[in-house]
Amino acid sequence: MSDRRRTRLGSLRVRIIAGYVALLALALITTLVLVRSALVTRFDSDVDQRLAEEVEQLEVVIREGNPDTGRDFVDAEVLFDTHLRRVLPADDDAFFTLVDGDGFLFSFDPPATLLDDDGLVAAWADVANSTFSTVETEAGTARVLVVPVILDENVGTFVAAAFTDSSRAELTDVFRLVAFVGLLVLLATALVAAAIASRIVRPVRELTEVAQSITDADLSARIPTDTRVDREIAELSDTFNAMMSRLESGFVSQRRFLDDVAHELRTPITIIQGHLDVLGDDPVERRETVAVLTDELSRMNRYVDDLLVLAQAERPDFLQPGDVDLPRFVEALMSKVDGLGDRAWVVDEMPAGTAHIDGQRITQAMLNLSQNAVRHTERGDEIGIGAKVEAGRLLLWVRDTGTGVDPDLVDDLFERHIRSASSRTAGGIGLGLSIVDAVAVAHGGRVMVDSIPDHGTTFTIDIGRTPS
Repeated sequence: MSDRRRTRLGSLRVRIIAGYVALLALALITTLVLVRSALVTRFDSDVDQRLAEEVEQLEVVIREGNPDTGRDFVDAEVLFDTHLRRVLPADDDAFFTLVDGDGFLFSFDPPATLLDDDGLVAAWADVANSTFSTVETEAGTARVLVVPVILDENVGTFVAAAFTDSSRAELTDVFRLVAFVGLLVLLATALVAAAIASRIVRPVRELTEVAQSITDADLSARIPTDTRVDREIAELSDTFNAMMSRLESGFVSQRRFLDDVAHELRTPITIIQGHLDVLGDDPVERRETVAVLTDELSRMNRYVDDLLVLAQAERPDFLQPGDVDLPRFVEALMSKVDGLGDRAWVVDEMPAGTAHIDGQRITQAMLNLSQNAVRHTERGDEIGIGAKVEAGRLLLWVRDTGTGVDPDLVDDLFERHIRSASSRTAGGIGLGLSIVDAVAVAHGGRVMVDSIPDHGTTFTIDIGRTPS
């Protein structure tokens, strides 16, 4: 790419980042201003509320009367002396009193002695109604509530003062912390914006760098072929594009194979984990569990081999049939499905005799159907497993009381990666049922589905071989 084109792409990237960061910065500043305003307003309101509550305490003392005489207060000096001995101001607050316009008492150890300010005392003495005001003192800004008290013998003035500098300093520290965090967020989002901008301009860059920028992450890019240009270059483009198509097809097959492996190994791993979770110390139980685990590990190994074959082509030795004792087969199957999920597992029907089938393949198919049933039912729901011989054919089924199968998907249910709508959020890639179908077809049979939406589904494997 030429330097001019690089400059243009760089300029576009910079404009995207700058616009994004500027918009976010504006939103952040606006938010900080509003938050600070709200905090300050709330702080001032709380201070005024606290001062009002302190004045209410004085009103309570007045209503209760003089504790020494049992009568109403008639002297402001006695009232203020009684109140300041009974009630303490909040932290950073102080009480000041005036009698007939002269400073009288104040609470212990106030941040500033406001009664020394003659002008302030005179202003308070002239207050006729309860009044809030803000004054500057040697201890900083103070919010005061001045309340006149008129008694029979004299006139008093009660002043509740809140010195707010230290609290405001804490509020400022909190705001600075919020602003600092906001700045860090802004810097982080600037990095995100840079990444987003790079993705936005990537298609533009690929238009000019397609021949140089093809990576293993994206093999879909192709070099445009124009037969009007040099024939050798057009042929080279065709050859390159054909090579990329083969590579892309190989990567797709590889990803599908990895998905298949992940799907098929999930069930035996779940069984193994389920049995290990409940493994006890009883030697007989441990031997039985080890036997189940050994069988599952062996089946996992076969799964890997089979999936390798399915990724390439069908094998003639897909089945390894032998005489299988049907009652023992069903009992062994029930001991394995119990580890798939907390369901009410029941045997619908127990067959008799033996059958010439591939026991592990049928187990694989039945466990796939059982796992599918678990995925479409809830904890405690009933799942039935059964088998019987009918008209010289072996029928094995898995019945659940789950969500059922979408009617529109029944015909295509056994195609690779087909799933019902209700299973799209439950995991899995749709390979299980296709393998069930493959096992049935390999035995000369088929898989049948009987489903009622929201009432349950029964999958039946019809083995086309006469049991012996």
